[in-house]
Amino acid sequence: MLEIFQYDFMQRAFITGILIAIITPCIGVVVVLKRLSMIGDSLSHNSLAGVAAGLAFGLNPILGAVVFSITAAFGIEQVRKSFPRYSEIAIAVITSTGIGLAGILSGFVKNTANFNSFLFGSIVAISDVEFYLVIGLSVIVILAVILLYKELFYITFDEESARLAGVPIKSINFVFTLLTAVTISISARTVGTLVISSLLVLPVATAMQIAKSYKQTVIFAVIFAVLSTLIGLYISYYADFKPGGSIVLIGVVILIFILLYKNVLSKFFFKRAMEASK
Repeated sequence: MLEIFQYDFMQRAFITGILIAIITPCIGVVVVLKRLSMIGDSLSHNSLAGVAAGLAFGLNPILGAVVFSITAAFGIEQVRKSFPRYSEIAIAVITSTGIGLAGILSGFVKNTANFNSFLFGSIVAISDVEFYLVIGLSVIVILAVILLYKELFYITFDEESARLAGVPIKSINFVFTLLTAVTISISARTVGTLVISSLLVLPVATAMQIAKSYKQTVIFAVIFAVLSTLIGLYISYYADFKPGGSIVLIGVVILIFILLYKNVLSKFFFKRAMEASK
């Protein structure tokens, strides 16, 4: 099984995949607990528009995805202010904008195969520039999450209490919006723009089934995401599957297993233990 690492492109694929698997749950925990899961879909569609713009105009597609995702993230905040009682409209509006732009800009892309690789991910085809760009941005996201751990914890559960405690809510939300946009955009090459929102949510949903605290949720979510990525990459290499789809489906399988264990197997073992104690 170790012969897979004799290839440089697979070594880069595993390094990139593990980094993405670490940062997505860190952002995903806050996104899920704040009930903003659909933001992942919105920003991913806009990152696809950025990829199309980059490919159409000869720019780096990941940088294009970063710019479009950040713009979309702040666009959601601005539109939400216009509909304070119907904040979900903002996500729908920005999602529609991203889909429209992606559709138009994709018509100017000459190499459609390269564009399609961003839909479901093509981590083994990542270039040197994209590889180092992902590493750099991933390190920034990880450091930011560590340094702002307490602040993110506060705003996740109660922004009003956090404000009274002296937490700069606007600044933290601004930084978190940037981190979310960057995380989604740099993940486009790994799992694809159409499935990145799944990687944000699935490990967190799985972790929430067994974790007993916020910290445990983050740790378990990272573990499940890394596990899904490693297994998914192995399967995609030997079975010639798309890596993004493989990673996400492994995440689904892990979630189903945890649910079965929690709701079925744990009750069975508890019953057997009670019978044995009599």
